[in-house]
Amino acid sequence: MIAGGLISTRHPVLAHLIPIRRCNLSCAYCNEFDKVSKPLPLETMFRRVDRLAALGTTIITISGGEPLLHPELEEIVQHIRRRGIIAGLITNGYLLTPQRIEHLNRAGLDHLQISIDNVIPDEISKKSLRVLDRKLHLLARYAIFQVNINSVLGTCVRNPDDAQEVARRALELGFTSTVGILHDHGGQLEPLSERQQQLFALIMEMGKRSYSRFNHFQKNISQGLGNEWRCRAGSRYLYVCEDGLVHYCSQQRGYPAIPLEKYTRAHLEHEYHTQKSCAPRCTISCVQQVAILDNWRDPQTRPAFTPADALVQLQGAGD
Repeated sequence: MIAGGLISTRHPVLAHLIPIRRCNLSCAYCNEFDKVSKPLPLETMFRRVDRLAALGTTIITISGGEPLLHPELEEIVQHIRRRGIIAGLITNGYLLTPQRIEHLNRAGLDHLQISIDNVIPDEISKKSLRVLDRKLHLLARYAIFQVNINSVLGTCVRNPDDAQEVARRALELGFTSTVGILHDHGGQLEPLSERQQQLFALIMEMGKRSYSRFNHFQKNISQGLGNEWRCRAGSRYLYVCEDGLVHYCSQQRGYPAIPLEKYTRAHLEHEYHTQKSCAPRCTISCVQQVAILDNWRDPQTRPAFTPADALVQLQGAGD
């Protein structure tokens, strides 16, 4: 993945694909779910995977909502792998069973991530270690794909020390461990307290052999400082919502909002060189990680994106 990303800038490295917006939980800080949406038809998902393949996408991560609510999720994963694309999954883990894990194994899933917010469930989040530990045991026993456990720090986390316990448990079970910093509904940073910053440093050190090594941008975020980087959202990273529209990320839905079937290499090139006004205080790890491949090259010469640009691009996409 890294080699392909370094050799060419003319394809997406990572796309997030949403097969269902519904979720079985309702975490108070989350703005990425509803309680009513139906799963998208399999044929629709296949077409979107095929279009992402045609654009040269390296990795497709299925997200939601809760993707395990999609009854044909494994077939989507299998189709991603048939197209030669790395397949990832972000889930809350509640619906994992030995049978479901075996199905994901057979489908060819490469990577699964669960974010765990606390040790004991509260009114903010039920994604808790006490609830999910049994599911983690199942993953340790049955999964042949990579498993990453993401602990969480941020203003709405009642007991920040829980994050260290979550990270420790992940490593005990043989998983990789990362730490995320909760953002506001625009994907922007919320500075951590002094204790949270201490825990952040400890967890980063614990996970130094895992994906944490790609998260050094979080050091500034943890201190409430911005980052100077080149966001390549809309180009190297795509977020494809349930309506089939391409957005910058989960927290910037609405821009550029072009249908995936009309998204071209010209759009990729345009967004590669377009500055993003939200970039300096962004906490979206997947976008930041992808940008590492290109931060050293190709300055962004187009001015910061505005809503008016979205209208122009939508009109151009229909030509």
